[in-house]
Amino acid sequence: MGFLQIPGLGKVHYHEYGSGTKPMLAFHGYGMTGKQFHVLDKSILSQYRVYGFDHFFHGHSELDNWTEKQILQGMPRQLVRAYAEEWFKIHGRQRISLMAYSIGSNLALILLEEYPDLIDELILMAPDGLVGYKVFKFLQHEHMGRLLFHTATKSKWLAPMLLKTVRRFNFIDDSLYTIAYNEIDTPKKRHDVYYSINLIKHLKPDMDKVVELINQHHIKCTFIFGKDDMLFPMKPVLPLIGKIKDAKVYEVPMGHWLVTAQLDDYLVNLEV
Repeated sequence: MGFLQIPGLGKVHYHEYGSGTKPMLAFHGYGMTGKQFHVLDKSILSQYRVYGFDHFFHGHSELDNWTEKQILQGMPRQLVRAYAEEWFKIHGRQRISLMAYSIGSNLALILLEEYPDLIDELILMAPDGLVGYKVFKFLQHEHMGRLLFHTATKSKWLAPMLLKTVRRFNFIDDSLYTIAYNEIDTPKKRHDVYYSINLIKHLKPDMDKVVELINQHHIKCTFIFGKDDMLFPMKPVLPLIGKIKDAKVYEVPMGHWLVTAQLDDYLVNLEV
């Protein structure tokens, strides 16, 4: 493990693991840490040395004296580049690969925009960022959504009630309900959700540019979706992925909770 000290941002903690030699920068999903991918032992970790970064308000990463106002304004997109620059200072400027799950995909895709000539491979699992997710847009950018999000953060009963409502109308399934409820059952967790989602609201890749760069630099791409994932399903993003030359796309019989030992077995069999 180690730390990146990023000027103007803070201290980013990363986990280092895997028996392979090829470096891969990895970005986890909400509620996890950079160690999330350690379960992919037989597939990814046998080929790569993974450097998994903790998001802020997760693990041991810490913002450098940011005020609440700064957090709610969101992290400037250009600071994502600093992740790689500071990592290069420690490990040397070299070719790398990228891996991400869920909301972490936004950071990986932004780094691909910044360093297309240095990227060998991109692996995304249940990815956010490929198409706009309306719920996040509502909570992060719309006035009513921001107000509702803030109110739910301060309330003991509103957030659970809203979760039960969206579950009743089948906007989420039981597994997503359980995951979400476990992230809002204390005041601190509710505030961490609120700050986390607002902090990353400007971290959106330009997917037209991403597709162009992938094709131009012949970057190997693998996309993995859960067949029962109601949060980031495969179907809405197929038109975009179809523009990427030789992209591999897999839909496995799982939900959004994708990074598990079960997925490791699937990846070994699929020879990803």
